[in-house]
Amino acid sequence: MAAWVIGHRTASRQGRQSSRPTAPSRLARQWALWSRLLAPLRPFDAPRGCATAWDASWPLRRELTSAGQARRLVTAQLGAWDVSDLADTAELLVSELVTNALRHTRGPLRLNLQLRHSRLLCEVEDTESSSPARGAAGTDAENGRGIELLDLLAGAWGSVRTATGKTIWFELRAEGRPRETSAP
Repeated sequence: MAAWVIGHRTASRQGRQSSRPTAPSRLARQWALWSRLLAPLRPFDAPRGCATAWDASWPLRRELTSAGQARRLVTAQLGAWDVSDLADTAELLVSELVTNALRHTRGPLRLNLQLRHSRLLCEVEDTESSSPARGAAGTDAENGRGIELLDLLAGAWGSVRTATGKTIWFELRAEGRPRETSAP
């Protein structure tokens, strides 16, 4: 009887496995390489680890209600960080990014917030590698103004390719400093 252990075939004698695995087949080696390349670096369905009290992360489902959930999460977190003056702008821009990710990508999403000194960084991660495209919206169009909103309201914004897709981010400056001075 033979058993497969992570691409290695081991011989089994009288209920015991051999301590020396045989060389893996070419197919097993290729499968191991591809599975490593295709596996996400960190799963989208779990929150990212919090490095400090000034980091927050939430997985978002691919549902119509996710944009509203993202708005509520941002507003509550900014209230807890005592930078509510950024809530309206951050809520609008996060809603736009999440809606665009739901409309133009497939797969899971994640929303990340970081507050450093008086700078708020908001990120929306998805599994699509193509960058956002600027479009010309007509005067009566119901969509197509997301990048214009980012240009007008955010201090800075961009899109970064990652191993699992891309991250679209924007930055806002807070009027005052956060309550605690422990933010780096």
